[in-house]
Amino acid sequence: MSETPMPMRARAVIDLAALRANVTTLRARAPRAQLMAVVKADAYGHGAVRCARAARQAGAEWLGTATPQEALALRDAGDTGRLMCWLWTPGGPWREAVEADIDVSVSGLWALEELSAAVHASGLRARVQLKIDTGLGRNGCQPDDWPELVLAARRAEAEGLIRVTGIWSHFACADEPGHPSIQAQLRVFKDALDYAERQGVTPEVRHIANSPALLTLPETHFDLVRTGVAVYGVSPSPEVGTPEDFGLKPVMTLSASLASVKRAPGGHGVSYGHHYTTPGPTTLALVPVGYADGIPRAASGTGPVLVGGKWRTVAGRVAMDQFVVDLGGDSAQVGDEAVLFGPGDRGEPTAEDWARATGTIAYEVVTRISHRVPRVYVGENGNAQEIAEDVDHS
Repeated sequence: MSETPMPMRARAVIDLAALRANVTTLRARAPRAQLMAVVKADAYGHGAVRCARAARQAGAEWLGTATPQEALALRDAGDTGRLMCWLWTPGGPWREAVEADIDVSVSGLWALEELSAAVHASGLRARVQLKIDTGLGRNGCQPDDWPELVLAARRAEAEGLIRVTGIWSHFACADEPGHPSIQAQLRVFKDALDYAERQGVTPEVRHIANSPALLTLPETHFDLVRTGVAVYGVSPSPEVGTPEDFGLKPVMTLSASLASVKRAPGGHGVSYGHHYTTPGPTTLALVPVGYADGIPRAASGTGPVLVGGKWRTVAGRVAMDQFVVDLGGDSAQVGDEAVLFGPGDRGEPTAEDWARATGTIAYEVVTRISHRVPRVYVGENGNAQEIAEDVDHS
């Protein structure tokens, strides 16, 4: 006997068929390069394990994570393909990463020294990718220190401790085509590659292209492209093009069931601080998600929501667990669907609409949806209408 699924207060539906199609589209944009699907931050809020599996099915040769814990979790879930991790702090866990066959990014001598010690303990050879700071000013080795790092890496290779599998960097302004920093960073990157090659470094992959560079700067593709938010159907450069312009489809649809529908008189205050009062007799609907679910408080008075086939706007402040929309003269029923964002093909707002309404970027909109909102997966077996029975809270 099958059990009736428990009703959900809210859900984030993740369309894995759309994700696979996005990966296929992105691969076609860089046909001579391998593709890395970046699944950091729980796959930008979409669920790392399921999205990683779908990306592999679509041909992603690499996966990328920020933290080693994210990378190790993928290995624990059964992934055995090429996997890179780049955000390291003292203490590692270096040995665990080496034993899990994870490509480790190294930006300075301290990391190479700690990694080498872990290799001695494990008896294995580490896979290392050297990062050069070409101008972003975050992680990566400064150009003045690059010779020292490269020579130290060559010594470690000669000792059989490591294999330099990659050299890489990251753009600061690839989402602004024509920005002078793009060509400046490319020059630094090519100089760093030339120096490393003269010292005998023969990396398997050289890479600097992120999602916007993949889509708009083909000269930056080299051997590998790192695709992050584009995998999930979000435009990395909305000023240049929408997801549809790039042949991508948003993967996440966020919705909730109305928890209350009631008539209210004119002049009725709504939510904390009464920053909104009803202009006349109206119907108020309660959407049971709030900033604990990842709905930005900055959406107070601005966030768009589709209810009853029409766009509404958050009325008053977003609270921790809920917010209100004013339906005007329209009616609704408790349990009716409120769609916060999705692909937009049903007339609903998109993550980019929420980004504009709240003064942020769509990356943040999807990534911040908390684990209190269940992820429900569709299209897992090639059928976009099939809803996975289990719900991933990871």
